Amino acid sequence: MNILRTPDDRFENLPDFPFEPHYVELDDGIRVHYLDERPERPSGETVLLLHGEPTWSYLYRHVIPPLVAAGHRCVAPDLVGFGRSDKPADRFAYTYQSHVDWLRETVFDRLDLRDVTMVCHDWGGLLGLRLMAEHPDRFRRVVATNTVLHAGDQGDMGPFYAQWLQHSQRVRPFSAGQVVATGTVTDLDPAVVAAYDAPFPEEDHVQGARRFPLLIPITPADEAAPANRKAWEVLESLDTPFLCAFSDRDFVLGQAHTTFRERVPGAKGLPHTTIVGGGHFVQEDQGPRLAQIVDDFIRSAAR
Repeated sequence: MNILRTPDDRFENLPDFPFEPHYVELDDGIRVHYLDERPERPSGETVLLLHGEPTWSYLYRHVIPPLVAAGHRCVAPDLVGFGRSDKPADRFAYTYQSHVDWLRETVFDRLDLRDVTMVCHDWGGLLGLRLMAEHPDRFRRVVATNTVLHAGDQGDMGPFYAQWLQHSQRVRPFSAGQVVATGTVTDLDPAVVAAYDAPFPEEDHVQGARRFPLLIPITPADEAAPANRKAWEVLESLDTPFLCAFSDRDFVLGQAHTTFRERVPGAKGLPHTTIVGGGHFVQEDQGPRLAQIVDDFIRSAAR
């Protein structure tokens, strides 16, 4: 497998990103990058922050500091094909199952994370909730923000998905920064837009981002649909606390939180939150607010 690695100088002097890089190497030789920020006075809680399409751990730069200040360890991996993680050049190396396997090997086999509070956004939920269903004993609680877990039985995906599918496959060049800028309420500084583009210096590096929209199960016959249906069966049996913190101006997923609130037992009776003033990439618009919601959720369980 031809594996590409974004040059380190692409990540120099990024705005509001003082974090040290950490790496693990997977069995297939792929190197995965992650942030691991630890407090001086630990609370004993580990928060796993999972990004989605087409972002990387940079997305959580305004979420991590408040959580660390509150005493929580924050681990934020870059999915394979994104951020400072390696990028297979063959677009067909990116399958739904390979992403699940890469993430499992990273957070469980290499980092041995346990008793996790998972914050999952966008594809972070499509992958993280699969892991939770397959390894429920590893998770203490979940905060789902602007995410889904499609299993091919959700019906019409709507006009946005059709437009995004066409755009993601045809646009040249593919700009992750422009995608993020379109999905936020606030105007992004050009340096921030450039930071989201930093992982992708050439077309060969962007194959993972182009593949994600094609991997979403849209019919029951799709490759990942059976495994996701099985994951839903598990989620519908779990009482692990499951909080929805979706933003009010997410034109991508809208009211997707309703499904989780209705079907997941662990979501019953919790103070689900609508984050006002947030677009799809709520971490950009309301990062500290999301951090507060996560911290409050953790602390409410301790009371």
